[in-house]
Amino acid sequence: MRKSRRNFLQAGLKSTAGAGVILGTAPYGFAVQRRTIRVLGTHVTLQEKLRVQAEKDLGLNIEFQPGGSASVMHQASTRPGSFDLYEQWSNSIRVLWQAGAIQPIETGRLQHWGEINNLTKTGLLTPDARRGAGDAPNKLLFVQPDGTLGSETADQISFLPYVHNVDSFGYDANVVDRGIPYETESWGWLLDERWKGRVALVNEPTIGLFDAALAAQSLGLVQFDDIGDMTKPEIDALFRVLVRLRREGHFRGVWGSVPQSVELMQRGEVAIESMFSPAVFSLRGQNVDCVYASPKEGYRAWHGVMCLSSMTSGGTKDAAYDFMNWWLSGWPGAFIARQGYYISNPARSREFLSQDEWDFWYEGKPARKDLTGTDDRVVVKKGEIRDGGSYEKRFSNIAVWNTVMDTYEHTLGAWHDFLSAV
Repeated sequence: MRKSRRNFLQAGLKSTAGAGVILGTAPYGFAVQRRTIRVLGTHVTLQEKLRVQAEKDLGLNIEFQPGGSASVMHQASTRPGSFDLYEQWSNSIRVLWQAGAIQPIETGRLQHWGEINNLTKTGLLTPDARRGAGDAPNKLLFVQPDGTLGSETADQISFLPYVHNVDSFGYDANVVDRGIPYETESWGWLLDERWKGRVALVNEPTIGLFDAALAAQSLGLVQFDDIGDMTKPEIDALFRVLVRLRREGHFRGVWGSVPQSVELMQRGEVAIESMFSPAVFSLRGQNVDCVYASPKEGYRAWHGVMCLSSMTSGGTKDAAYDFMNWWLSGWPGAFIARQGYYISNPARSREFLSQDEWDFWYEGKPARKDLTGTDDRVVVKKGEIRDGGSYEKRFSNIAVWNTVMDTYEHTLGAWHDFLSAV
């Protein structure tokens, strides 16, 4: 049964440090001043419905600053004074931490820290799951005594663990023959000459790089000893392939935001592309038969991070903790489940999902009726099964995590050469 809004507020949103602001009129008739927090991040989670609901529940002014993943990471690492909270993916943590752009988060101020599951804290959702190459979130989570980041448990963390998912590629089943999940669907399809001129990659070198590497390795074009820690010669070999294909017209282009990826497929410009889950369900809501592949090689996994700017302090910092706690309070996790994302403490969000929704999104069971997404349009038809199955099955098949490798600077140059190839 769903909780009432009143019970939700009373149970889940008590102020963390006296920072909660009560709306109304203060003694002697003075209006209570609402605090403002600025949240820098991507279109994936900086959605208007979330902002409006958070303002309503918390009594804060919340300014969302959404942008492309590469641009917001550059802003965050170079201008920490331009935001209070940063939200993106765990592959940005090394860059931000080394730049001194973010500060430690105290687990003692996170109301539901004890509910966060093992995926973040140990890197494995279940003991027999495939860990995957690269930076599993637990490798970057805890602030060690020497100020570095690591997997040893500590009372300070570098990011709030919240939304997460596994990514692959999406394809238009009206053009590309529907494959069999985990058996015939393959990353190699991205480089298949059949789709020449109708392929797009995400324009993010720490993400699109791995999509391309998984595709090239699947086709035997390049081999990597450790795909989560590529050497410079391996990167050079990969980009020789990508630059050649770009010059031959294989790629329609690259995209920098979820809306752009939706437009590319909706207009029929691409048949297959790097894709994030919200784009898949947006396309389905527009009657495009978009399939989110379950590659036989495994997924590229990511973990959302919410970080405190190194410049955030005082009452604004208190309000930022309130917003972080709000994200783990139930309603937000249920909201983002309807776009195919998971939350780090799913049991609390279950109360805000119908049984039909929970069974489809988390358990991988056939939908017993049509289900709507975050925009209230039908995104799941009765009888459909979620691409890739249940939460546990999907996170048991990870090929690589989004990662900033030691060769990061080298990949930036290679990626630029790829983009400029004519």
